[in-house]
Amino acid sequence: MADKQKRDYYEVLGVNKSSTPDEIKSAYRKAALKWHPDKWVNGTDAEKKTAEENFKEASEAYSVLSDENKKARYDRYGFAGMDGSSASGGSGFGGFGDFDLNDILNSVFGRGFDFGGGFSGFSGFGGGSSRGGTVKQRGSNIRVKVKLNLQEIAKGTKKKIKVSKYVACTHCHGSGSEDGSTETCPTCHGRGQVVQTVNSFFGQMQTASVCPTCGGQGTVIKKKCTHCGGEGIMKGDEIIDIDIPAGVGEGMQLTVRGKGNAGPHNGVNGDLLVLIEEEAHPDFERDESTLIYNLFITIPEAILGTQAEVPTIDGKVRVKIAPGTQSGKVLRLRGKGLRILNGYGSGDMLVNVNVWVPKKVSKEEEQLLQQLGQSQNFKPNPTPEEKSFFSKIKDYFN
Repeated sequence: MADKQKRDYYEVLGVNKSSTPDEIKSAYRKAALKWHPDKWVNGTDAEKKTAEENFKEASEAYSVLSDENKKARYDRYGFAGMDGSSASGGSGFGGFGDFDLNDILNSVFGRGFDFGGGFSGFSGFGGGSSRGGTVKQRGSNIRVKVKLNLQEIAKGTKKKIKVSKYVACTHCHGSGSEDGSTETCPTCHGRGQVVQTVNSFFGQMQTASVCPTCGGQGTVIKKKCTHCGGEGIMKGDEIIDIDIPAGVGEGMQLTVRGKGNAGPHNGVNGDLLVLIEEEAHPDFERDESTLIYNLFITIPEAILGTQAEVPTIDGKVRVKIAPGTQSGKVLRLRGKGLRILNGYGSGDMLVNVNVWVPKKVSKEEEQLLQQLGQSQNFKPNPTPEEKSFFSKIKDYFN
């Protein structure tokens, strides 16, 4: 679809931003049934091409809108939030990883669902159909937690972690066979699947399930490896390097492809899921890419004005406190916040000015304050803007 303009994902499925996950799933189901190329095998070449393009387009839209994180980023940044994939017109989503068309169809129609034709004519989708052939078992994912301080979050960092997981057996090299010999599975006769034809609301369809004897391999092991019991995997450790981009936050999850548990019998490795934990900072509060710093000044400094030194991620800077500054005044330091994740530039830092009021005073101080309190200039006389709570809120956006 590189030669035609990319359509909004909501428009493709005929839904909107407020649609529920079930409504999005239902819309994709209808589109998949309508445009699947196997339904157009008797059509003209132009009709076949249109069906394939529309089917790809709907699957791409669903892969984003059905995922909470991808959908949130798309709602905020549009195609620009897809890490350059909007210009590719096909295979995947860059930072989100390629999507597997079969995984999408299985999640919507159920595992083993088969339209009866396969996806051999498709290009640009990860995975591909395993119908009519053996399948590789996939290793499970591993989830780890990584704790970061604010400086690491601001600049991005590299972490080296030791992970205990299943790795390929070193004795049989992951095959599970003691001597490397296998034989054709007697149940599926080497196909890796058993197929049944059923009648459904959508007509006669085939359901394929993994062969229970060989687990989809198409072969069975004659003599199991004595080290791994024929599984092809064993417990081991691996040191893994993780690149963490600037701007991540508490609760975010990063995926390191292929660094999870090894799959049995030389199957596909699972993924390593890295959950971010953010350490609290003694000086700053964080609101996404915005940093907030509470500055305390004395009453004389608030009245007479001063220059104050405040910390930032890049070092200390001086800010000017105007004479007559009221407690709650907000100063904005543009670009002094955190890097915007998968975006351009940095957020701002907000300096919240607080006038420090002593809880106890000496006798002499009390007399001086009483004298000052008699002065008309020290009696409250707020302007209409100072009276308004909403005028203070505006400071956060100016």
